[in-house]
Amino acid sequence: MAEAVTDEAQLGGTDLRVSGDPYSALRGLRIGCVKYLNSRPLIRAYDGPVVFDHPSALAGMLAAGKLDAALVPAFEALRDPRYALVDGAAVACDGPVFSVFLAYRGELRDVQSISLDPASLTSAHLLRVLFSEFHGMRPEVRPDGAAKLMIGNQAIEFRLREMEPGGWKILDLGAEWKRCTGLPFVFALWALSPAAPAAAADAFRAIKRAGLEDLPAIIAEETFATPEIRERYLTEHIRFELDGRGREALGRYRELLSKHGFIAPSSAPLQFL
Repeated sequence: MAEAVTDEAQLGGTDLRVSGDPYSALRGLRIGCVKYLNSRPLIRAYDGPVVFDHPSALAGMLAAGKLDAALVPAFEALRDPRYALVDGAAVACDGPVFSVFLAYRGELRDVQSISLDPASLTSAHLLRVLFSEFHGMRPEVRPDGAAKLMIGNQAIEFRLREMEPGGWKILDLGAEWKRCTGLPFVFALWALSPAAPAAAADAFRAIKRAGLEDLPAIIAEETFATPEIRERYLTEHIRFELDGRGREALGRYRELLSKHGFIAPSSAPLQFL
């Protein structure tokens, strides 16, 4: 169930309207954002109403016309290129991401079944692409799979709570993608429906800049995990830029998704604003 949050104090928002409203293009738009810690710098400074939900739910609402702009899984943006994408702002990594991984026991080559976290289409398909393209594996996907794909806050909690006593091993998907392709990986980015004005892209970039300036406050105010883990996660593992290498990575991911039959082939170029 989507949670509508309008209280600026809940968002940790900062009012930046003293010298004009840098977010005027967003007023009146229905905006959705994920609940995870890694999205906070991309939405913290916005003082308007926001719907918070899981990535796949936001993608569904955007596709159904219930949202005008949303931070959606990269998979959704690649599968449906009708959306305009905000350049310069994303949830990405350039190496280990820490919060998206396959937990397994034994040897990776012996993994026969996996359970996928349904909350993120991007991470689920990234795992499938890595297995298909670089490991020559097609494990069975089932709810009780022996290996588990985990994402987001719950993934970090699992690493802190279960790793040692459970005897689990970790395949960090950000690190594995970088090892196999030499590229960063983009997990989520702002997608705009046709109802959103092009100026909304500038507003989302302004929100990101303000959020990054407030990163120490975000780290201090959040209650998830410990301050040390939050700082390491948001400053060492997560990248909030979408630049040329990030766009190249999106193109490579799209190519491999199509090659292995996870999306329909498309020659339509991605639209960046």
